[in-house]
Amino acid sequence: MFVDQARIFIKAGKGGDGMVAFRREKFVPNGGPAGGDGGHGGSIILKAVSGMRTLTDYRYHRHFKAASGGKGMIKGMYGRKAENLVLKVPLGTTVSDAQTHEILGDLTTENQELVVAEGGRGGHGNIHFASPKNPAPEIAENGEPGVERTLQLELKVLADVGLIGFPSVGKSTLLATVTSAKPKIAAYQFTTLTPNLGMVQLADGRDFAMADLPGLIEGASQGIGLGISFLRHIERTRVLLHVIDMSETDGRDAFSDYQKINHELAAYDQALLKRPQIVVASKMDLPDATKNLEIFKSKLQNEQKQPEIVAISAVTHQGLERLLNLTADLVERTAAFPTLAEQAKANDLQVNFKAAQPAFIIKRDASATWILTGAKLEKLFEMTNFEHDESVMRFARQLRGMGVDEALRQRGAKNGDLVKIKDFTFEFVD
Repeated sequence: MFVDQARIFIKAGKGGDGMVAFRREKFVPNGGPAGGDGGHGGSIILKAVSGMRTLTDYRYHRHFKAASGGKGMIKGMYGRKAENLVLKVPLGTTVSDAQTHEILGDLTTENQELVVAEGGRGGHGNIHFASPKNPAPEIAENGEPGVERTLQLELKVLADVGLIGFPSVGKSTLLATVTSAKPKIAAYQFTTLTPNLGMVQLADGRDFAMADLPGLIEGASQGIGLGISFLRHIERTRVLLHVIDMSETDGRDAFSDYQKINHELAAYDQALLKRPQIVVASKMDLPDATKNLEIFKSKLQNEQKQPEIVAISAVTHQGLERLLNLTADLVERTAAFPTLAEQAKANDLQVNFKAAQPAFIIKRDASATWILTGAKLEKLFEMTNFEHDESVMRFARQLRGMGVDEALRQRGAKNGDLVKIKDFTFEFVD
């Protein structure tokens, strides 16, 4: 099954907890703190490989979690660092955050890697907290939580040339004739349900990748038919071969088909019309095709853009050599176009500067309990080891340093009021 979109949930590994320990050796008085740091949690990495063709692996298996780091140990020994979790994806996969729609990366080259969730660092052991005032601290950090997020994976076929046009105009037959690809060919619409890819090799040594895409229909950009599912695959192509059935079988009109397909391309992305386009007049071996081609050319004269027209017959091989040479010339002198994802990423870097998130947010629920939230505050909470009083006091000092106490007073908090951070509730002391 061809799957070109998938949504997965990922969670990087938590850092290992730091250790509270002391040196206890014979003949070594006042040994001091000796609790080691926790190990780094495993990150989640996407890796592009050429052996995959679809995102089928992520159709049913959608949740991935990396291992947590090892806990710190006695004698200042660090915990073991967790192994990273590497997920393989096909070449041409665009990765974005499903919630924020931020483009995280575009994997287009073999073995290219993208870290999509960083593992948490290990918590410090009490060996880090010794000071002249407190030479034997009972303070240790819990490991930092790993990043968790939902990813949207989108596969876009890597092809130099894309075959576009209505169903049953001869795209699959052309691909099968000029490459070793074996697409399904039949005399009914929507024979092609998934993109087919083949390599074209010319006698002069040049080559390029050609993709036969499922046929578009009128309204495809609004979700009608199959077209909207595969318009994204056109984004990476440099040259478009617009295949039109000049025999006008089934009562079709060649020029009307030409206009409708270009309208759907523009509705999806106006930049697609900037790509070099060759009109491939197909099925020229059938009756009336030559007459219809002349009518098509006369109507095309009124258009602003005048594409090259090549008349072919995949059955008799008429015009194929000229078409392939002309296509190869265009591929050579046409630079790669940025995809919509790449344009969004560039625009985000240029103008969309994210506002700094507040360190904490104060709310009050129906029971008059003060609720504290915020990424920075919650991270400090997660990394506090509440089993040791000194760690709790350190957390209280951190809150005071962030201005939480003062902010609560300004909001009207009084002695004895309940304050809640996640599932932890304590009394406010003024």
